[in-house]
Amino acid sequence: MTTVEDDLKRIAEQEKVLSFDAFDLVTAWQLGKLLQELGTERKLGIAIDIMLHSMPVFYAALPGVTPDNVQWVRRKRNLVLRYFKSSYAIGLDLKAKGKTVADNGLADADYAPHGGSFPINVKGTGCIGSVTVSGLPQRDDHNLAVEALALMLAKDLDALRLA
Repeated sequence: MTTVEDDLKRIAEQEKVLSFDAFDLVTAWQLGKLLQELGTERKLGIAIDIMLHSMPVFYAALPGVTPDNVQWVRRKRNLVLRYFKSSYAIGLDLKAKGKTVADNGLADADYAPHGGSFPINVKGTGCIGSVTVSGLPQRDDHNLAVEALALMLAKDLDALRLA
């Protein structure tokens, strides 16, 4: 059985391995389009969002998405852009410590420690943005974002995916 500690170690590895040499608007579009294609093929009701710094560069809502997903995207993305870590890792860590985002002085209305948002990291630079998926259970949102990044970067998904 996978423990929270196991997941946190794996997510830290994901954040390290899933790093781009360079990332620009064309790369953002390719990543967003890949997620849109995966979602469409699998008939997933997901919202997809990519932000660079404070600039939105890709957004898609597939059939089944509701206005709630728009807010989940915003809240999960805010957490990644605040801490430069996966929203799922932050949520798991907070839960393990018996804490909430409010314990860090953040409003629940603006920050969601739930899976689905992942930092866009560039080697030698760090976090320059986020990719966010919303509409599935949080672990599945996280895994879908990781899958798309692994495909873009030609990394071994089986070695990276959470069990």
